[in-house]
Amino acid sequence: MAVDRYLAWRLTLTRLGWPPRTRVGKVAFLVLGLDAALFTVDKLMLWTRVSSRPTLSGWVTFLTFASFVLFSWLAFRWLRREVLWRLRNRLIVSYILIGVIPVILLLTLSLTAFYLFAGQFATFVVTSGVEAELKTLHAANSAIAHELSVQLARGSLSQSAELEDLHKSDANWAQRQVTAWAGGRVIFNAVPAGSHAEPIAVPNFLKLPFAGVVRDKGKLHLRCMDRIAGSQTPITVVSGEPFEQNLLEQLANNLGEITLYTSGFRVRNLDQSDKSQETESAAPRAKRESGYVLDTGNQPILPSYTAGTLPLAQSALDRKVMFATSIFVVDWHNGDSNSPAAVRVETRVSMLYSRLFAALGNFAPAVEFLLVAMAIVFAVIEIFALLIGLGLSRTITRSIANLYRATQRINRGDFAHRIQVTTDDQLAALENSFNSMTASLERLLAEQKEKQRLENELVIAQEVQAQLFPKEISQLESLEVHGFCRPARTVSGDYYDFLGLNTRKLMLAVGDISGKGISAALLMATIHSAVRAYSLESIPAEGLPVAVGAGAAPGAMRRAGQLANEISPGALLALLNHQLYESTPSEKYATLFLGLYDGRSRSLTYSNGGHLPPVIVRNDGSTARLQAGGMVVGLFDHQVFDEGTIQLKAGDIFLAYSDGVTEPENDFGEFGEQRLIDLVRENQHLSLLRISDIVSTAVNDWIGANEQPDDITLVLARAR
Repeated sequence: MAVDRYLAWRLTLTRLGWPPRTRVGKVAFLVLGLDAALFTVDKLMLWTRVSSRPTLSGWVTFLTFASFVLFSWLAFRWLRREVLWRLRNRLIVSYILIGVIPVILLLTLSLTAFYLFAGQFATFVVTSGVEAELKTLHAANSAIAHELSVQLARGSLSQSAELEDLHKSDANWAQRQVTAWAGGRVIFNAVPAGSHAEPIAVPNFLKLPFAGVVRDKGKLHLRCMDRIAGSQTPITVVSGEPFEQNLLEQLANNLGEITLYTSGFRVRNLDQSDKSQETESAAPRAKRESGYVLDTGNQPILPSYTAGTLPLAQSALDRKVMFATSIFVVDWHNGDSNSPAAVRVETRVSMLYSRLFAALGNFAPAVEFLLVAMAIVFAVIEIFALLIGLGLSRTITRSIANLYRATQRINRGDFAHRIQVTTDDQLAALENSFNSMTASLERLLAEQKEKQRLENELVIAQEVQAQLFPKEISQLESLEVHGFCRPARTVSGDYYDFLGLNTRKLMLAVGDISGKGISAALLMATIHSAVRAYSLESIPAEGLPVAVGAGAAPGAMRRAGQLANEISPGALLALLNHQLYESTPSEKYATLFLGLYDGRSRSLTYSNGGHLPPVIVRNDGSTARLQAGGMVVGLFDHQVFDEGTIQLKAGDIFLAYSDGVTEPENDFGEFGEQRLIDLVRENQHLSLLRISDIVSTAVNDWIGANEQPDDITLVLARAR
């Protein structure tokens, strides 16, 4: 049991890639181990307060990053090997990368843009409220300035009772202060009820007209300053109200929660030294432009005023929107504008929607319906595209899986397996091609088996035919003989034989069967057996004319009283001709030369049945051709074959051959009979085996790299 658990544990570790086998894996685990060791040492140095700890911390950070990169690469390779091996998973990943991730990115971008737009709109509502309040102050300044100008012109300047009533009755005027200056003196100063505020001073650095948020004595105010040319002296009217809780309450109405931060921010100008520190890679002499950064300092930023409350969500989609913006603030005493204020707005999407579409009136439902309809249409299109993509991916993976399973079946030798094709597309065409390929393979295998069977039979036929050629030749005292045959294919249609009739007589046979291959080899075996049978067996003289079909020459019939082992070559050719004519098709025939050598008289009696005439190469170099005979054997019946006799002297060579020796061609033409005779004449003093080798080599060189066109047979005999 323990051994099984150990083996299972080892198998699990091996499956997970331990121990690592690749170079990257070994380096990754080495870096990880070194990183862990340095991290441990770094912590020990921290506890013991060793001063060199920052150096080890840097190495730990570097090795951690290197380990992350290496193991990320290993994880990617593992995913590609284990997960992405299947085409289905690859298509899914490709589909996610091409179809799903862009949609997710688009949705993320849209939601981010929507959130930013909502936040910007929320802050825009606040800043536009401040701008509207400033415009109200500007309008009031203009009205007050013109009224004061009229009063100065009449010489009856007095405090306006209407402003006193506004301070008491109008909530918008409850906190406002209006001060008018003319000729360097205060001619009008209206303050909120119960307030003893001093007149608002007019700074010299402001450009008129002015409207904005200012900081006066550490507090924020909305200030507006205008100047008109009076009848006697210019009149400057300055009005303002505190930017605090009351104003925030008005701005937060039907919006949400607004928080005002009056201090804690500072816009700092980057001088040349600061920029050189922040951009270390810049060239020393490069031109540097001034810039600004918002510096919050080291102190926490605390809110000054908070107004309104966050409304309740109307639905699950009614999310909270929180955004902040800065407000430009000018110091009223010195004109410093580097200390802005900030406003943070927290609201709901429903509140912004109601504020955004409030101006549309009755058209708002129509716009809302149009937006919802577009969202539904886009969602339906996306879902439809997803379904179509999944369906197409499934058809691809199903076809590939079918092909994979089919290849596995074929690999196991099941060539009868076929893929069930149910579609009509390119993948279906590929499946049909695979089925056609397997059918072709099955047919080719059957043909190969049949070919193998035929080759085995040819090998057997070759072995049998090799036994037909003479192996041990009984040389006569006055005649030595040699012969060889090299088939163009497995078996040969050429024939040669030496038959020793007695110690003084020898039958020479050379033939060429029409055609090649098995049929020619079978006919060659038939002729071989017939020649041997008719030459060696006894045939009575009175039966010879009947056997020959009354086609023998008169001379042969006159000698018919002899035994069959002394049958003449012409009579034997006539007998073979009749037999082949009766037993073979009309297109089958043979050329056959038969010669009977008598050692006592040193004469060769022969008859040539259509074969290439053998040549007698005399010892003195002259030649004689053996042409007596008749037609080819087996083509026509009742043929007469003449005989001839020639005397052989010591050193004379009998040369018989097939057309496979003289007819091979190359760029220079045929090998030719004369070249063969010249080779034999030049090497006449050599042994017959050596002459045969020389002729064979010459024919091979003449053929070259081409295929041997026909069987090569050569028969040599030399008188001694």
